[in-house]
Amino acid sequence: MPNVFVISAPSGAGKTSLVAALIEQVEGLVCSVSHTTRLPRSGEIDAQAYHFVDEQQFNELVEADAFIEYARVFDDAYGTTQAELARHFEAECDVLLKIDWQGA
Repeated sequence: MPNVFVISAPSGAGKTSLVAALIEQVEGLVCSVSHTTRLPRSGEIDAQAYHFVDEQQFNELVEADAFIEYARVFDDAYGTTQAELARHFEAECDVLLKIDWQGA
């Protein structure tokens, strides 16, 4: 059974750098891709950086109980879906969740 590891800290604390180093060094470890309502930044690709959705789509996922965790950070929402974890579990990968402290 694959493992889930949570990297949780406030925005700007260095979660992304830590996760990148772990992914590079640990075979079979992947980072889940969260959903977010924020706009993509330059160079970010949908379904790689995040699953970019609008507020209505995000709220529909909340109502459908699709998230294992979600939080509002500043003016945007972020969340990890059960389907995202299931996808990695089916591939027998250990999964890192890079999430804000509120989601944890």
